[in-house]
Amino acid sequence: MAVETTSARVQCPVCCVELATGSINAHLDQCLLQTEVNGILKISDPKQEEHAMVNKKRRLGSSDSTPGTGEVSRLFSTGNSLEESNEQSIQADFQPVVTNSLFSMFQKPKTALCSVTSSTESGSESPRSAIASGSRTYTGEGPRRFTPKEVGASPSQKPQAAASAVASFGPGLQGPHPKQQQQRHHSVTEKLRGKPLADKMRPTTFQEYIGQAKVVGENTMLRTLLESQEVPSLILWGPPGCGKTTLAHIIANNCKKSSTRFVTLSATSASTNDVREIIKQAQNEQRLTKRKTIIFIDEIHRFNKLQQDTFLPHVECGTITLIGATTENPSFQVNAALLSRCRVIVLEKLPADEMEIILKRAIVSLGIHIEDEEDDCESLNVCGYSEPPVYIEKNAVNTVAQLCDGDARTGLNALQLAIQARLAAEHVPLCQNKQGGTPQKIVITEEHVKAGLQRSHILYDRAGDEHYNCISALHKSMRGSDENASLYWLARMLEGGEDPLYVARRLVRFASEDVGLADPQALTQAVAAYQGCHLIGMPECEVLLAQCAVYLARAPKSIEVYAAYNNAKACVRSHKGPLPSVPLHLRNAPTKLMKNLGYGRDYKYNPKFKEPVEQDYLPEELKGINFFR
Repeated sequence: MAVETTSARVQCPVCCVELATGSINAHLDQCLLQTEVNGILKISDPKQEEHAMVNKKRRLGSSDSTPGTGEVSRLFSTGNSLEESNEQSIQADFQPVVTNSLFSMFQKPKTALCSVTSSTESGSESPRSAIASGSRTYTGEGPRRFTPKEVGASPSQKPQAAASAVASFGPGLQGPHPKQQQQRHHSVTEKLRGKPLADKMRPTTFQEYIGQAKVVGENTMLRTLLESQEVPSLILWGPPGCGKTTLAHIIANNCKKSSTRFVTLSATSASTNDVREIIKQAQNEQRLTKRKTIIFIDEIHRFNKLQQDTFLPHVECGTITLIGATTENPSFQVNAALLSRCRVIVLEKLPADEMEIILKRAIVSLGIHIEDEEDDCESLNVCGYSEPPVYIEKNAVNTVAQLCDGDARTGLNALQLAIQARLAAEHVPLCQNKQGGTPQKIVITEEHVKAGLQRSHILYDRAGDEHYNCISALHKSMRGSDENASLYWLARMLEGGEDPLYVARRLVRFASEDVGLADPQALTQAVAAYQGCHLIGMPECEVLLAQCAVYLARAPKSIEVYAAYNNAKACVRSHKGPLPSVPLHLRNAPTKLMKNLGYGRDYKYNPKFKEPVEQDYLPEELKGINFFR
């Protein structure tokens, strides 16, 4: 053993041996190459030191120095004698512990080896005697070394000891670091953190795009134009979560291939100045480099008429290509002039089978198993302290696909919420069962996903297009005497949050317009339902509206009064010239002057006559007209 002359000493981070400052670098080279002489390294030959520096690269990719499962088979092989096992174990314990990490020299010193070094420096037993006596214990950090007592087990006990070692620490006999254990436990949780799952699963190519086959399916006109980089100005109209923004992102990715400039704005936050600045940049790009510019405006219906007019001349001359996305009817929310310069693409709600494909794709990306599908138990990670596998019932996936009402964003976010809630509730220890079987699994059931959704996601906007669609469907269902459809559309509106008084007013109107004189009691029923809704409100008044809707659906129908009034109204509107004056005998005469002017003269008061009275009640120009024909 060499004696160092300097007083400054440092500790080797690999073997915990204190050395002089001048020789620590050479010691590290040799220590990491596993060349140990009597426990302390000594490099006195400069050529040897240079040779050690050259061989530094060899330790970065070395795999021979990592203890693995071969050590278990070597130690517990029935062909080796007890003495050979003891000797090999002692030699193995004197080898420095080197892992496969690229910067293993900066890892935390192994407690077991450091404890041996400390006992040696304190004057107690030597490392060799400590190993031989079996007094050293495993602390749970770093590779585990077997003591001679463990190696010296009887031949019948050796297989059980080896199996216990593998069951406790997995292949390589190396137990996981607590931080690694925690990282594996939160692997699914980590995947769910950050962006919402709906944003993470957003497709980037047409091959990944699910749904809307009629619009962007194979061999469709729009698909062909988009793939050939010929993007027209578009207005994407559809319900939430149907793929409008995703389609715009796919167009943006395709634009990168042709160097087309793609700018994204949101009408909820962008101003007119932002739009003008982007248009100015687009003009410069077109003039200098002939580069096209596509502007995507999300929620374009949020722009007012003046803001929408900003795009008109630039879309007209081709300076920009406009792509707008909206959930509102463009006929009412987009300028007619701008609408004529763009093509409206109608996107439909996603059906349940396509929603199920989207959900299963997300489940696979998270590493979650579908419970009803066959899984090979051998493929699961059953090593020590592994993460419990997460399963989801197939019925749960179907439930989300059905309840999200064709909204992919709602379905994916509800799935994410259910998984996160289930993982947070299941704080199971990361260990195997007592029988040594597979780890405990976490199952996400149908009840969990229903709790994530709380209720069926109903597409209904009290001030939007769906509001008028539903009330029209209710009116036509009652007119057609379909009581079941009437109840369905009524429930659809009320569950979507519609004002019950609005529905009651429409029922009053229907009672007179469609039932009319065929059943005069219908109007009484409708007015009573309105008053009852005004008195008790929701949710108690929903049955009042249901009763009235069924009564009106079953009642006989007559539009005689409704049609006659429309004829009278058309007569008034279509009259040419000044409207005829009221005949004098029909005029009221509250004053003497009016009586002197002839107001009310020759009027026959009908109750005074027992027989029908012959008297004209229409102006001279309209005599003989019949509005009921």
